[in-house]
Amino acid sequence: MTGFVFRRALAAVVAWSVALLVVAVGAPGAGAAAGRSGARAAPPEFVALRTVVPTVIEEMRYPTPHNFVGEPVDGYRQPLCIVTRQTAEALRTAQRALLARGYSLKVYDCYRPQRAVDHFVRWAADLQDERMKAEFYPRVDKSRLFEDGYIAEKSGHSRGSTVDLTLVRLPAVPTRPYVPGEALTPCYGPRAQRFPDNSVDMGTGYDCFDTLAHTDDPRIVGEQRAGRQLLKSSLEAVGFANLPEEWWHFTHLPETFPDTYFDFPVAWSSVGGLRG
Repeated sequence: MTGFVFRRALAAVVAWSVALLVVAVGAPGAGAAAGRSGARAAPPEFVALRTVVPTVIEEMRYPTPHNFVGEPVDGYRQPLCIVTRQTAEALRTAQRALLARGYSLKVYDCYRPQRAVDHFVRWAADLQDERMKAEFYPRVDKSRLFEDGYIAEKSGHSRGSTVDLTLVRLPAVPTRPYVPGEALTPCYGPRAQRFPDNSVDMGTGYDCFDTLAHTDDPRIVGEQRAGRQLLKSSLEAVGFANLPEEWWHFTHLPETFPDTYFDFPVAWSSVGGLRG
């Protein structure tokens, strides 16, 4: 067996073993208090965000190949933001205040099925697949994604109260589609050199695996820092808490489902069609 083939085989075994571990034991250290729901449809506490606050812009990245994996992610059947009703209502309040100031929220990801997280785990174990490295993690060795906390076996997104989002100055100009195979540029580069995004310049792109994405990184100054602080303060005012390592990541507290990781797919059928 050649060295290349052996490494590929080893990566596949590791990914399979880790995926089994995720299903078998659940969240590390969570014990019996945390569970995984295999329900095919969402409980009634979940809604499609656009049925509660239709003015929020949705640019869902994981149903598309424009993400750090480089392909549509398992469980994302439609480009749809699903969250708990409490989260949606809080976003509605924040959106009203931001619209009055000439901004809109834009979501990149909302509820995330456990099967999508499992997809991330398998991808991270395949060290040969670096097709999106040049954009999303240029300065991080893929073998360190677990150790550095960029990939984990469980995600708060799977509980329904966490969203990844940004701000867009109105009127919004559409973001051009990503073309698979196009030349990639670092997510931390100057705005003019990053993949185009109609959002406020936050200093990095979305899902940038780099310390520059830390919300209060001192290298972020001027308008970029002001944009991050406006997003953070607007969401904190309605009960969200920011993850310090990711300027785009916010969780509404208290969570509706603090101990349950759901696995129903991201699709209109999961929330019973138009549920307002």
